[in-house]
Amino acid sequence: MPKTLLLLAFSLAMLPGLQAVAQPNMGPPAVGVARAERTPIVETNEFIGRVDAVSRVALVARVTAFLEQRLFTEGSEVKQGDLLYKLEEGPFQADVMAKQAALGQVDALLQNANLTLGRQQALLNTPAGQRSTYDSALAQQRSQAAQLLAAQANLRTSSINLDYTQIKAPINGRISRTNITEGNVVGPTTGTLATIVSQDPMYVVFPVSSRALLELRQRYAASGGFNAVKIKIRLPNGRIYAQDGKMDYIDPSISASTDTLNARAVLPNPEAADGTRELIDGEFVQVLVQGLTPIEVLGVPRTAILSDQTGDYVYTLGEDNKVQQTRVQLGQSTPAIAAIVSGLTEGQMVITEGIQRVHPGITVVPGPATPAPHTAP
Repeated sequence: MPKTLLLLAFSLAMLPGLQAVAQPNMGPPAVGVARAERTPIVETNEFIGRVDAVSRVALVARVTAFLEQRLFTEGSEVKQGDLLYKLEEGPFQADVMAKQAALGQVDALLQNANLTLGRQQALLNTPAGQRSTYDSALAQQRSQAAQLLAAQANLRTSSINLDYTQIKAPINGRISRTNITEGNVVGPTTGTLATIVSQDPMYVVFPVSSRALLELRQRYAASGGFNAVKIKIRLPNGRIYAQDGKMDYIDPSISASTDTLNARAVLPNPEAADGTRELIDGEFVQVLVQGLTPIEVLGVPRTAILSDQTGDYVYTLGEDNKVQQTRVQLGQSTPAIAAIVSGLTEGQMVITEGIQRVHPGITVVPGPATPAPHTAP
């Protein structure tokens, strides 16, 4: 038998088998649905911000001298008033002693001038007294008094310079590594010896567009403005920082190049048991501006929201469980709940599960949607 006839016979033999394994009719797809209902949510806006220290001090030598000692551990926290560097004191102590001696000499001359003036004043009303002699004594006394003030000022300057040989911490904070080591000559032109960065509290600075600022002001104007919001931040690892902050400053003008202005919040940064702190100067974080009081909105699960080029929409159930496409306008939402401004009414059923299997006009078999796990706002 030719090969062509054999293949034809084989194909005819296999045809009933192919018909036997044809897919049966699966019926309407099953979907999970949820009811649009009034739900309390915390209004939240997110911005990108940077942690910034409240105070930052660059330590600079005020006098020129040898650096004798460094008395701190690099990278540690120091307290206000802690002695950090000691400069060579000897020349400055000698200068103070010289100024004290000069002050004593001027003081002695002033005392003598006072005695001379007193004698001339006593003789002024007698035949032995002369007005010119008295005037000369008065001028000498005033000159010595002025020289005494100058000597006191010189001594004060020398004492201040002596104090500058001890460089102390002006603020509490974490100190950087030292830029100059012992044995070098340092002075006002040497540059920064080390930097102290304050640790608690900390600022977080974030840019806000002019439009977002107007929306925030309008939203919270009736409840106290920015006093009605709290600031939370999300750390780079995704965890929400435990401490809440408060807004304390907004730039008075908008940048012409970016149409934004900087807002600032202040947050506590307490020390942990191991001596570390969570917020670090210069760190990038996400800033969450949250209302203090929850508001009620018409909400649906966020998984029900779909989008196309026209906007946002959901699939709702119509008569006889037929799917309808319903356009919606979203309001302030959370990661779990989408707030509906318009498009839905309370009690409507929306599809949240099995959305990929439906399209407008088909009939579905609805069932309760799987409850979403609890998530923090």
